[in-house]
Amino acid sequence: MTYDLIIRNALITTSESEALGSVGIQNGKFVKIGVVEDNGRSEIDAKGLTLIPGVIDTQVHFREPGLEHKEDLESGTRSAILGGVTSIFEMPNTNPTTTTAEALRDKLGRAAGRAWCDFSFFVGASKENVSALSELEMLPGSPGVKIFMGSSTGPLLVDDDEHLRQVLRNGKRRCPIHAEDEERNVARKSLMSDHPHAREHPFLRDAESARLATTRILALSKETGRPVHVLHISTADELPILKAAKDDGLGTTCEVTPQHLWFAAPDCYEKLGTFAQMNPPLRSAEHREGLRKATKAGLFDVIGSDHAPHTIQEKQRPYPQSPSGMPGVQTLLSVMLTLCSQGLITLKDFVRMACENPARIYGIKNKGFLKEGYDADFVLIDPQQKRVFERSMIASKCGWSPYEGEALTGWPIHVFLRGEQMVTEGQLTGRQTGQAVEFTWK
Repeated sequence: MTYDLIIRNALITTSESEALGSVGIQNGKFVKIGVVEDNGRSEIDAKGLTLIPGVIDTQVHFREPGLEHKEDLESGTRSAILGGVTSIFEMPNTNPTTTTAEALRDKLGRAAGRAWCDFSFFVGASKENVSALSELEMLPGSPGVKIFMGSSTGPLLVDDDEHLRQVLRNGKRRCPIHAEDEERNVARKSLMSDHPHAREHPFLRDAESARLATTRILALSKETGRPVHVLHISTADELPILKAAKDDGLGTTCEVTPQHLWFAAPDCYEKLGTFAQMNPPLRSAEHREGLRKATKAGLFDVIGSDHAPHTIQEKQRPYPQSPSGMPGVQTLLSVMLTLCSQGLITLKDFVRMACENPARIYGIKNKGFLKEGYDADFVLIDPQQKRVFERSMIASKCGWSPYEGEALTGWPIHVFLRGEQMVTEGQLTGRQTGQAVEFTWK
Protein backbone atom coordinates (compact mmCIF):
# COMPACT_ATOMS: atom_id res chain seq x y z
CA MET A 1 0.00 0.00 0.00
CA THR A 2 0.97 3.65 -0.26
CA TYR A 3 0.88 5.39 3.09
CA ASP A 4 -0.06 9.02 3.61
CA LEU A 5 3.15 9.48 5.63
CA ILE A 6 6.16 7.39 6.57
CA ILE A 7 8.67 8.33 9.26
CA ARG A 8 11.90 6.43 8.66
CA ASN A 9 15.01 5.72 10.73
CA ALA A 10 13.67 7.03 14.05
CA LEU A 11 14.52 5.65 17.47
CA ILE A 12 11.00 4.51 18.35
CA THR A 13 10.57 4.69 22.12
CA THR A 14 7.82 3.41 24.38
CA SER A 15 7.83 2.59 28.10
CA GLU A 16 8.97 -0.92 27.23
CA SER A 17 11.33 -0.65 24.28
CA GLU A 18 13.65 1.46 22.16
CA ALA A 19 14.39 0.36 18.61
CA LEU A 20 15.35 1.93 15.31
CA GLY A 21 12.50 1.67 12.85
CA SER A 22 9.83 3.34 10.80
CA VAL A 23 6.13 4.12 11.14
CA GLY A 24 3.50 4.15 8.41
CA ILE A 25 0.49 6.45 8.83
CA GLN A 26 -2.81 6.36 6.97
CA ASN A 27 -5.95 8.44 7.60
CA GLY A 28 -4.47 9.88 10.78
CA LYS A 29 -3.74 6.50 12.36
CA PHE A 30 -0.64 4.39 12.95
CA VAL A 31 -0.96 1.51 10.47
CA LYS A 32 2.52 -0.02 10.64
CA ILE A 33 5.23 0.33 13.29
CA GLY A 34 8.70 -1.18 13.00
CA VAL A 35 9.55 -2.19 9.45
CA VAL A 36 7.74 -0.32 6.68
CA GLU A 37 8.62 -1.61 3.22
CA ASP A 38 6.01 0.28 1.18
CA ASN A 39 6.16 3.87 -0.01
CA GLY A 40 4.56 7.00 1.34
CA ARG A 41 3.08 10.04 -0.36
CA SER A 42 5.24 11.95 2.08
CA GLU A 43 8.32 10.62 3.87
CA ILE A 44 10.57 12.05 6.58
CA ASP A 45 14.04 10.74 7.34
CA ALA A 46 14.25 11.00 11.13
CA LYS A 47 17.82 9.77 11.46
CA GLY A 48 19.24 11.02 14.74
CA LEU A 49 15.79 11.76 16.18
CA THR A 50 13.69 9.87 18.71
CA LEU A 51 9.99 9.21 18.17
CA ILE A 52 7.71 9.20 21.22
CA PRO A 53 3.92 9.42 21.59
CA GLY A 54 2.43 12.89 21.83
CA VAL A 55 2.53 14.17 25.40
CA ILE A 56 -0.82 14.28 27.25
CA ASP A 57 -0.85 17.10 29.81
CA THR A 58 -3.67 16.31 32.23
CA GLN A 59 -3.47 19.56 34.22
CA VAL A 60 -3.61 22.94 32.50
CA HIS A 61 -5.47 26.19 33.19
CA PHE A 62 -6.18 28.02 29.93
CA ARG A 63 -8.31 30.75 31.58
CA GLU A 64 -11.14 30.88 29.04
CA PRO A 65 -13.84 32.04 29.63
CA GLY A 66 -13.48 35.08 31.84
CA LEU A 67 -9.71 35.55 32.16
CA GLU A 68 -8.61 35.68 28.52
CA HIS A 69 -6.15 38.49 29.18
CA LYS A 70 -3.91 35.83 30.82
CA GLU A 71 -4.49 33.01 28.33
CA ASP A 72 -7.16 31.62 26.01
CA LEU A 73 -7.82 28.31 24.32
CA GLU A 74 -6.02 29.37 21.14
CA SER A 75 -2.84 30.61 22.81
CA GLY A 76 -2.83 27.83 25.39
CA THR A 77 -3.13 25.04 22.83
CA ARG A 78 -0.56 26.78 20.63
CA SER A 79 1.86 26.73 23.57
CA ALA A 80 1.05 23.06 24.09
CA ILE A 81 1.65 21.89 20.53
CA LEU A 82 4.90 23.85 20.26
CA GLY A 83 6.05 21.97 23.36
CA GLY A 84 5.13 18.54 22.00
CA VAL A 85 1.85 18.27 23.93
CA THR A 86 -0.85 16.88 21.64
CA SER A 87 -3.73 16.57 24.14
CA ILE A 88 -4.66 18.66 27.18
CA PHE A 89 -7.08 18.35 30.09
CA GLU A 90 -8.19 21.83 31.14
CA MET A 91 -9.26 22.69 34.69
CA PRO A 92 -12.64 24.11 35.76
CA ASN A 93 -11.58 27.26 37.66
CA THR A 94 -12.54 29.69 34.92
CA ASN A 95 -15.21 32.43 35.10
CA PRO A 96 -17.84 31.09 35.11
CA THR A 97 -16.60 27.87 36.64
CA THR A 98 -17.17 24.60 34.75
CA THR A 99 -19.71 23.14 37.15
CA THR A 100 -22.66 22.57 34.79
CA ALA A 101 -23.35 20.81 31.50
CA GLU A 102 -23.94 24.22 29.92
CA ALA A 103 -20.51 25.50 30.96
CA LEU A 104 -18.86 22.37 29.59
CA ARG A 105 -20.67 22.72 26.26
CA ASP A 106 -19.60 26.36 26.10
CA LYS A 107 -15.92 25.43 26.50
CA LEU A 108 -16.15 22.68 23.90
CA GLY A 109 -17.74 25.14 21.50
CA ARG A 110 -15.06 27.75 22.15
CA ALA A 111 -12.29 25.24 21.43
CA ALA A 112 -13.77 23.99 18.14
CA GLY A 113 -11.86 25.44 15.20
CA ARG A 114 -9.42 27.32 17.46
CA ALA A 115 -7.43 24.59 19.23
CA TRP A 116 -4.01 23.49 17.97
CA CYS A 117 -4.11 20.25 19.96
CA ASP A 118 -6.84 17.92 21.20
CA PHE A 119 -8.68 18.95 24.35
CA SER A 120 -11.03 17.99 27.15
CA PHE A 121 -12.42 19.86 30.13
CA PHE A 122 -12.84 18.77 33.74
CA VAL A 123 -16.10 19.48 35.53
CA GLY A 124 -15.50 21.04 38.94
CA ALA A 125 -17.05 19.59 42.08
CA SER A 126 -18.92 22.07 44.27
CA LYS A 127 -21.22 21.83 47.25
CA GLU A 128 -24.06 22.85 44.93
CA ASN A 129 -23.67 20.27 42.14
CA VAL A 130 -22.95 17.14 44.20
CA SER A 131 -26.12 15.32 43.21
CA ALA A 132 -25.45 15.91 39.49
CA LEU A 133 -21.80 14.78 39.43
CA SER A 134 -22.43 11.17 38.42
CA GLU A 135 -24.11 12.47 35.25
CA LEU A 136 -21.72 15.37 34.65
CA GLU A 137 -18.62 13.16 34.79
CA MET A 138 -19.89 11.07 31.86
CA LEU A 139 -20.55 13.94 29.46
CA PRO A 140 -18.63 13.88 26.15
CA GLY A 141 -15.50 16.00 26.18
CA SER A 142 -14.80 15.66 29.90
CA PRO A 143 -12.28 13.39 31.67
CA GLY A 144 -14.31 13.59 34.89
CA VAL A 145 -14.59 15.63 38.09
CA LYS A 146 -11.86 17.76 39.72
CA ILE A 147 -11.91 18.43 43.46
CA PHE A 148 -10.26 21.46 45.09
CA MET A 149 -9.65 20.90 48.81
CA GLY A 150 -7.63 24.12 48.98
CA SER A 151 -8.86 27.59 48.06
CA SER A 152 -9.91 28.08 44.47
CA THR A 153 -12.30 30.04 42.30
CA GLY A 154 -15.89 30.77 43.35
CA PRO A 155 -17.84 27.68 44.45
CA LEU A 156 -15.10 25.15 43.67
CA LEU A 157 -13.80 24.85 47.24
CA VAL A 158 -14.87 21.55 48.83
CA ASP A 159 -12.97 21.54 52.09
CA ASP A 160 -15.00 19.59 54.66
CA ASP A 161 -15.09 15.82 54.94
CA GLU A 162 -18.87 15.46 54.67
CA HIS A 163 -19.10 17.24 51.31
CA LEU A 164 -15.97 15.46 50.09
CA ARG A 165 -17.59 12.16 51.04
CA GLN A 166 -20.72 13.11 49.07
CA VAL A 167 -18.67 14.09 46.02
CA LEU A 168 -16.78 10.80 46.05
CA ARG A 169 -20.00 8.81 46.39
CA ASN A 170 -21.56 10.50 43.35
CA GLY A 171 -19.63 8.96 40.48
CA LYS A 172 -17.10 6.28 39.64
CA ARG A 173 -14.35 7.82 37.50
CA ARG A 174 -11.04 8.65 39.12
CA CYS A 175 -11.08 12.12 40.75
CA PRO A 176 -8.05 14.40 40.50
CA ILE A 177 -7.48 16.23 43.79
CA HIS A 178 -5.83 19.51 44.77
CA ALA A 179 -4.85 18.44 48.29
CA GLU A 180 -4.12 21.32 50.65
CA ASP A 181 -5.84 21.79 54.01
CA GLU A 182 -7.89 24.98 53.77
CA GLU A 183 -8.46 25.38 57.50
CA ARG A 184 -4.73 25.22 58.21
CA ASN A 185 -3.86 27.57 55.34
CA VAL A 186 -6.35 30.18 56.58
CA ALA A 187 -5.12 29.90 60.17
CA ARG A 188 -1.46 30.30 59.18
CA LYS A 189 -2.06 33.63 57.42
CA SER A 190 -1.73 35.21 60.87
CA LEU A 191 1.94 34.12 60.89
CA MET A 192 2.85 36.39 57.96
CA SER A 193 5.66 38.83 58.69
CA ASP A 194 5.24 42.61 58.82
CA HIS A 195 7.11 42.91 55.52
CA PRO A 196 5.99 39.82 53.60
CA HIS A 197 8.03 38.29 50.80
CA ALA A 198 7.29 35.38 48.49
CA ARG A 199 9.92 33.32 50.35
CA GLU A 200 7.28 32.98 53.11
CA HIS A 201 4.88 31.16 50.80
CA PRO A 202 6.07 27.59 51.58
CA PHE A 203 6.03 28.49 55.31
CA LEU A 204 2.47 29.82 55.25
CA ARG A 205 1.16 26.97 53.04
CA ASP A 206 3.40 24.47 54.76
CA ALA A 207 4.16 20.81 54.18
CA GLU A 208 1.79 19.82 56.97
CA SER A 209 -1.11 21.39 55.06
CA ALA A 210 -0.40 19.09 52.11
CA ARG A 211 0.15 16.03 54.34
CA LEU A 212 -3.10 16.58 56.22
CA ALA A 213 -5.16 16.98 53.07
CA THR A 214 -3.62 13.98 51.33
CA THR A 215 -4.19 11.83 54.42
CA ARG A 216 -7.83 12.96 54.61
CA ILE A 217 -8.67 12.35 50.96
CA LEU A 218 -7.03 8.91 50.94
CA ALA A 219 -9.03 7.91 54.01
CA LEU A 220 -12.22 9.05 52.26
CA SER A 221 -11.17 7.22 49.10
CA LYS A 222 -10.86 4.02 51.11
CA GLU A 223 -14.20 4.61 52.85
CA THR A 224 -16.13 5.31 49.64
CA GLY A 225 -14.23 2.99 47.30
CA ARG A 226 -13.64 5.88 44.87
CA PRO A 227 -10.10 6.05 43.43
CA VAL A 228 -8.37 9.43 43.48
CA HIS A 229 -5.48 10.99 41.60
CA VAL A 230 -3.54 13.35 43.87
CA LEU A 231 -2.13 16.26 41.90
CA HIS A 232 1.17 18.18 42.13
CA ILE A 233 2.72 16.42 45.12
CA SER A 234 5.13 18.88 46.73
CA THR A 235 6.36 17.31 49.96
CA ALA A 236 8.47 14.37 51.06
CA ASP A 237 5.96 13.93 53.90
CA GLU A 238 3.23 12.71 51.52
CA LEU A 239 5.33 10.02 49.87
CA PRO A 240 4.98 7.22 52.46
CA ILE A 241 1.23 7.93 52.71
CA LEU A 242 0.81 7.59 48.95
CA LYS A 243 2.91 4.43 48.85
CA ALA A 244 0.82 2.89 51.62
CA ALA A 245 -2.40 3.73 49.77
CA LYS A 246 -1.05 2.11 46.62
CA ASP A 247 0.04 -0.96 48.56
CA ASP A 248 -3.45 -1.09 50.09
CA GLY A 249 -4.99 -1.41 46.63
CA LEU A 250 -7.04 1.78 46.73
CA GLY A 251 -6.37 2.50 43.07
CA THR A 252 -4.50 5.65 44.09
CA THR A 253 -2.46 7.48 41.48
CA CYS A 254 -0.46 10.67 41.80
CA GLU A 255 1.24 13.41 39.82
CA VAL A 256 4.44 15.40 40.11
CA THR A 257 5.19 18.60 38.19
CA PRO A 258 8.44 19.56 36.44
CA GLN A 259 8.73 22.70 38.58
CA HIS A 260 8.59 20.80 41.87
CA LEU A 261 11.41 18.61 40.54
CA TRP A 262 13.43 21.57 39.20
CA PHE A 263 13.22 24.46 41.67
CA ALA A 264 13.97 24.62 45.40
CA ALA A 265 13.44 27.20 48.13
CA PRO A 266 14.81 29.58 49.19
CA ASP A 267 16.89 30.08 46.03
CA CYS A 268 13.92 30.15 43.64
CA TYR A 269 12.21 32.88 45.67
CA GLU A 270 15.37 34.96 45.90
CA LYS A 271 15.81 34.72 42.13
CA LEU A 272 12.20 34.84 40.91
CA GLY A 273 10.28 36.41 43.79
CA THR A 274 6.53 36.19 43.26
CA PHE A 275 7.12 34.56 39.84
CA ALA A 276 8.02 31.39 41.82
CA GLN A 277 4.74 31.53 43.73
CA MET A 278 2.36 28.63 43.08
CA ASN A 279 0.04 26.31 45.01
CA PRO A 280 1.14 24.01 46.48
CA PRO A 281 4.41 25.90 46.89
CA LEU A 282 7.88 25.17 45.63
CA ARG A 283 9.64 23.87 48.73
CA SER A 284 13.08 23.21 50.18
CA ALA A 285 15.85 21.20 48.58
CA GLU A 286 15.08 18.39 51.06
CA HIS A 287 11.52 18.10 49.76
CA ARG A 288 12.74 18.35 46.18
CA GLU A 289 15.23 15.55 46.79
CA GLY A 290 12.44 13.40 48.22
CA LEU A 291 10.33 14.00 45.12
CA ARG A 292 13.27 13.18 42.85
CA LYS A 293 13.98 9.92 44.66
CA ALA A 294 10.29 8.98 44.49
CA THR A 295 10.21 9.80 40.78
CA LYS A 296 13.23 7.62 40.16
CA ALA A 297 11.66 4.83 42.22
CA GLY A 298 8.46 4.96 40.14
CA LEU A 299 6.02 6.21 42.79
CA PHE A 300 4.53 8.91 40.59
CA ASP A 301 2.21 7.89 37.80
CA VAL A 302 1.92 11.13 35.84
CA ILE A 303 3.87 14.26 34.92
CA GLY A 304 1.58 17.29 34.60
CA SER A 305 2.54 20.90 34.01
CA ASP A 306 -0.11 22.66 36.14
CA HIS A 307 0.17 25.43 33.52
CA ALA A 308 -1.43 28.37 35.39
CA PRO A 309 -0.49 31.67 33.72
CA HIS A 310 -0.86 35.20 35.08
CA THR A 311 0.36 38.39 33.44
CA ILE A 312 3.69 39.95 34.33
CA GLN A 313 1.85 42.91 35.84
CA GLU A 314 -0.22 40.62 38.06
CA LYS A 315 2.82 38.66 39.23
CA GLN A 316 4.65 41.89 40.04
CA ARG A 317 2.13 42.77 42.75
CA PRO A 318 3.63 42.65 46.24
CA TYR A 319 3.23 39.36 48.09
CA PRO A 320 0.62 38.17 49.07
CA GLN A 321 -1.51 40.22 46.66
CA SER A 322 0.35 38.44 43.83
CA PRO A 323 -1.52 35.47 42.34
CA SER A 324 -0.21 31.91 42.54
CA GLY A 325 0.63 29.99 39.38
CA MET A 326 3.12 29.81 36.53
CA PRO A 327 3.10 28.73 32.87
CA GLY A 328 4.54 25.33 31.99
CA VAL A 329 2.80 23.47 29.17
CA GLN A 330 5.32 24.59 26.55
CA THR A 331 8.35 23.62 28.66
CA LEU A 332 7.10 20.35 30.21
CA LEU A 333 8.80 18.12 27.64
CA SER A 334 12.12 19.96 27.42
CA VAL A 335 12.46 20.35 31.19
CA MET A 336 11.79 16.65 31.71
CA LEU A 337 14.16 15.69 28.88
CA THR A 338 16.80 17.76 30.66
CA LEU A 339 16.15 15.86 33.89
CA CYS A 340 16.36 12.62 31.86
CA SER A 341 19.77 13.74 30.56
CA GLN A 342 20.84 14.24 34.19
CA GLY A 343 19.83 10.70 35.09
CA LEU A 344 16.68 11.40 37.12
CA ILE A 345 14.59 9.04 34.98
CA THR A 346 14.90 7.33 31.62
CA LEU A 347 13.09 8.43 28.49
CA LYS A 348 11.07 5.22 28.73
CA ASP A 349 9.97 6.30 32.23
CA PHE A 350 8.94 9.67 30.85
CA VAL A 351 6.86 8.08 28.09
CA ARG A 352 5.11 5.97 30.69
CA MET A 353 4.31 9.00 32.87
CA ALA A 354 3.52 11.64 30.26
CA CYS A 355 1.90 9.60 27.47
CA GLU A 356 0.79 6.10 28.38
CA ASN A 357 -0.35 6.48 32.00
CA PRO A 358 -2.64 9.46 31.33
CA ALA A 359 -4.39 7.31 28.74
CA ARG A 360 -4.63 4.37 31.15
CA ILE A 361 -5.77 6.37 34.17
CA TYR A 362 -8.47 8.36 32.42
CA GLY A 363 -9.54 5.81 29.82
CA ILE A 364 -8.53 7.86 26.78
CA LYS A 365 -9.55 6.30 23.51
CA ASN A 366 -6.79 5.53 20.96
CA LYS A 367 -4.13 7.86 22.35
CA GLY A 368 -0.99 7.73 24.45
CA PHE A 369 0.58 4.67 22.84
CA LEU A 370 2.54 3.86 19.71
CA LYS A 371 0.15 1.14 18.56
CA GLU A 372 -1.33 0.23 15.22
CA GLY A 373 -4.85 1.64 14.93
CA TYR A 374 -4.18 4.46 17.41
CA ASP A 375 -4.20 8.17 16.58
CA ALA A 376 -0.89 9.18 15.01
CA ASP A 377 -0.06 11.74 17.70
CA PHE A 378 3.71 11.78 18.12
CA VAL A 379 6.80 13.91 18.59
CA LEU A 380 10.22 13.64 16.99
CA ILE A 381 12.66 14.89 19.59
CA ASP A 382 16.37 15.57 19.62
CA PRO A 383 17.33 14.47 23.14
CA GLN A 384 20.86 15.89 22.73
CA GLN A 385 20.01 19.36 21.45
CA LYS A 386 20.96 22.09 23.93
CA ARG A 387 19.29 25.49 23.87
CA VAL A 388 18.63 28.30 26.32
CA PHE A 389 14.92 28.93 26.79
CA GLU A 390 14.32 32.61 26.05
CA ARG A 391 11.36 34.93 26.44
CA SER A 392 11.07 35.32 22.67
CA MET A 393 10.10 31.62 22.44
CA ILE A 394 7.07 31.95 24.72
CA ALA A 395 3.69 31.42 23.05
CA SER A 396 1.56 31.93 26.16
CA LYS A 397 -0.30 35.22 26.46
CA CYS A 398 1.26 35.72 29.89
CA GLY A 399 4.60 36.49 28.22
CA TRP A 400 6.98 34.99 30.79
CA SER A 401 8.33 31.70 32.08
CA PRO A 402 10.21 30.64 35.24
CA TYR A 403 12.60 28.77 32.92
CA GLU A 404 13.81 31.88 31.07
CA GLY A 405 17.59 31.71 30.83
CA GLU A 406 17.73 28.01 31.71
CA ALA A 407 19.85 25.77 29.50
CA LEU A 408 17.65 22.84 28.49
CA THR A 409 18.84 19.60 26.88
CA GLY A 410 16.28 17.88 24.64
CA TRP A 411 13.78 19.60 22.38
CA PRO A 412 10.76 18.75 20.24
CA ILE A 413 11.69 19.15 16.58
CA HIS A 414 8.58 17.92 14.73
CA VAL A 415 5.11 17.46 16.26
CA PHE A 416 2.24 15.53 14.66
CA LEU A 417 -1.46 15.41 15.53
CA ARG A 418 -3.39 12.56 13.90
CA GLY A 419 -0.69 12.38 11.22
CA GLU A 420 -0.72 16.09 10.39
CA GLN A 421 2.57 17.91 10.90
CA MET A 422 1.79 20.70 13.35
CA VAL A 423 5.34 21.80 14.18
CA THR A 424 8.33 21.65 11.79
CA GLU A 425 11.84 22.41 13.05
CA GLY A 426 10.28 24.00 16.13
CA GLN A 427 7.99 26.32 14.12
CA LEU A 428 4.20 26.15 13.92
CA THR A 429 3.16 24.81 10.51
CA GLY A 430 -0.16 23.03 11.02
CA ARG A 431 -3.79 24.02 11.27
CA GLN A 432 -6.18 24.49 14.19
CA THR A 433 -7.65 21.01 13.88
CA GLY A 434 -7.83 20.06 17.57
CA GLN A 435 -10.75 17.83 18.54
CA ALA A 436 -12.37 16.77 21.78
CA VAL A 437 -10.60 13.80 23.36
CA GLU A 438 -12.76 10.69 23.48
CA PHE A 439 -12.95 8.31 26.43
CA THR A 440 -13.79 4.63 26.84
CA TRP A 441 -15.80 4.99 30.08
CA LYS A 442 -19.40 3.79 29.88
